[in-house]
Amino acid sequence: MRSVCRPALALVLAGALAGPVRAQPARPRLVVVVMVDQMRADYLEQYGAAWTGGLRRLMDHGAWLVDARIPYIETFTCPGHATAGTGTYPHIHGMVLNRWYDAARGAIIDCTDDPGVTPVVHGPAAPDGRHARAGESARNLLALTLADQMKAHLTPAPRVVSLSVKARAAIDLAGHKPDVVVWFDGQRWVSSTAFTLRPLPWVEAFVRAHPPGAEAPTWKRLRPAATYLNADDAPEERPPFGWGRIFPHPIAGKGATALERWVNSPFSDAYLLDLALAALSELKLGQGPSTDFLALGFSSTDYVGHTFGPRSHELQDVLARLDLTVGKLLAALDAQVGPGRYVLALASDHGTSDVPEQTAGHDGGRVPAADVRAGVVRALTAELGPGSHLAALVENDIYLSPPARNALAAKAGALDRVRAAIRALPGVADVLDGRELKNPAQAKDPVRHAAALSYFPGRSGDLIMVHRREWLFGDLASNHGSPYDYDQRVPLLFLGARFKPGRRPGPASPADIAPTLGALVGVQLPRAEGQVHQEILAAP
Repeated sequence: MRSVCRPALALVLAGALAGPVRAQPARPRLVVVVMVDQMRADYLEQYGAAWTGGLRRLMDHGAWLVDARIPYIETFTCPGHATAGTGTYPHIHGMVLNRWYDAARGAIIDCTDDPGVTPVVHGPAAPDGRHARAGESARNLLALTLADQMKAHLTPAPRVVSLSVKARAAIDLAGHKPDVVVWFDGQRWVSSTAFTLRPLPWVEAFVRAHPPGAEAPTWKRLRPAATYLNADDAPEERPPFGWGRIFPHPIAGKGATALERWVNSPFSDAYLLDLALAALSELKLGQGPSTDFLALGFSSTDYVGHTFGPRSHELQDVLARLDLTVGKLLAALDAQVGPGRYVLALASDHGTSDVPEQTAGHDGGRVPAADVRAGVVRALTAELGPGSHLAALVENDIYLSPPARNALAAKAGALDRVRAAIRALPGVADVLDGRELKNPAQAKDPVRHAAALSYFPGRSGDLIMVHRREWLFGDLASNHGSPYDYDQRVPLLFLGARFKPGRRPGPASPADIAPTLGALVGVQLPRAEGQVHQEILAAP
């Protein structure tokens, strides 16, 4: 009898002892990330009973991480989308605010600003004849996205598509080397030479065939008025463009104002979905040999939430229509990719406050932006005398001029006195020293830890203001940018054959999207702070 060599025999015995070898699960053919700008987690609980479409399907059949929250303090769009895209927080990815003060340029810049690239415009000229704004790219995003890692490590390379009305949403989800990243600049759909040197033919054709703003002349309620909660004409709703505080709201018209009304309505979300369906069909996403990536950033909830507030009929109507829009997306994915061949995550970048004037009995209020700035200037002038001590005030961040920074450091107790004076302003709970926020692990309490996760040297302010609960800085009906549950608690749901449906309690964050989806497609994000939610993964 012929003998079996010892190495071969060892392998046979090891296989026998290990039992049958399980086939590795097939990678999904398409990864989809949906971000809903300014969507509080309690919207699902308050308004979701009336939904019948895609949001309802996610709630009923998806893996719903009910305790998800954003752990940092600067709860804004740019950091929120960068966190979902990279699995890291602002102290690593660097996108600390929507805009920050750039000391080298002596100016406030957008988070996606890139003077080294130029816009690439799709469709006809802008109604007011102006040129597209300056170029934008991912150059300020200092961490790799899930899409970047998929591009680098999957063979064949996937196609990466990211679409949103907002540049900072589309770019932060896509990363550095997408195939398609397109956003609306206020008047046209654009990209930049960071991503493409010429207009994308299928986008150009779609935009010319479907001019933005042409869908409906008026924004009316989707459902009977009696089915909406709360009053339709609540105090301190602050609608733009001459809109009243009650339905209906006109959309049609000529020029830039009509497009601004359209952007601030649910019709821009519906248009974005149609553009995404064109991408799905034109590029055959999810139908090739690799795993493709599609990201969508829906923005109407943010625009409407800022102007009408989270209790308004307008916000409820945007959500009801988004429910149908997401349903249309899921139906297309089922038909073109296959129900078991894609995975989808839905989350938000931040929540928002209630309108202070609508919260009777609560300790809340608002401070106009001009009053906040004047109070900061008074505090600096009282300590340093007259002068240009304040370089910029952006959201919660106070940027000092270099001479003021040096003078405060040289004068014993001066910085503490300035902080105390600003802390005494209405609506201010605390004022943090940026120098004490460079290491989150050394933060002394939850608020400082949240601020440290948001802090990036050279981009964050020298001082960081913390709101009092239920207080706003600025003139919007509702706003965000605080460490409280109404800003930090957001939806987080996963859908697909690889996920076990049901509600799951426990710590979770939008930073978990990238590592969890990455685990399913076989890529890692080496700097990720988010976790892989093994408890929601179904057995292969």
